[in-house]
Amino acid sequence: MSTLSDSSIAFVGSGTMAEAMIKALLQQQLIPPKQVTASGPRQERGKELEEKYGIQTTVHNREAVEGRSLVVLTVKPQTLKQVLRELKGGIAPQGLVLSIVAGASTQVISQGLDHPAVVRSMPNTPAQVGKGMTVWTATPQVSEAQREQVRSILRAFGEEYYTDEEAQLDMATALSGTGPTYVFMFMEALVDAGVHLGFPRRVAQQLVLQTVEGSAALARATALHPAQLRDMVTSPGGTSAEAIYQLEKGGLRTVLSKAVWAAHQKSKYLGGLIQG
Repeated sequence: MSTLSDSSIAFVGSGTMAEAMIKALLQQQLIPPKQVTASGPRQERGKELEEKYGIQTTVHNREAVEGRSLVVLTVKPQTLKQVLRELKGGIAPQGLVLSIVAGASTQVISQGLDHPAVVRSMPNTPAQVGKGMTVWTATPQVSEAQREQVRSILRAFGEEYYTDEEAQLDMATALSGTGPTYVFMFMEALVDAGVHLGFPRRVAQQLVLQTVEGSAALARATALHPAQLRDMVTSPGGTSAEAIYQLEKGGLRTVLSKAVWAAHQKSKYLGGLIQG
């Protein structure tokens, strides 16, 4: 039996990530649609979710969370303060709050809601196709049964990693949370390079998509270090060796490291704004 079968879930925020989570939970039959509620400011968006998934919706956040055993915060960081004020004191005493709001610490959420049991998580966009990576942490007041509920939810749309060190959430934001951005930009550059060589864009895109997907699958299947895998396809004086020389000459590693560091600093900065 699902650890969520007797739960009632409210999603505060009805955007793309909320829909991805709802879709995954229902597809895997972890919870019936009638036990799911989503709130958001646009009534037409609510109607769309009702028709697609059979869930309940409302434009009133406070109404959505009343009596719910699990409340998922899926709002934008810039609206979080207002939402916390709206919900303060409205979470059921034994309820659990799961946040995917970037930069928002467990302390900010707990104090803002006047509720101790809070989980902070950082998923990424591949969750929309069941291939997400989520890093999460929890306050001491979150019971083991509630942690199992969180694991069930997060595993519904990918892999999850728990940490006791909340500082790692900002690191995860920069690495896996923002990570798809780096991958997509790299893919875009490869496609453009293929077009420059003379491939039609659709063919270049097909080649790049399969190459990236296959490379990730090979790395997972072999469990080898990326450097070992790179050595496997790099012959002395060959095309890979020549390409690697240019990538190293252009500072690929350094630029990528700087990008991840910048994203990390930005995550901490946004967290400071929310706390302030």
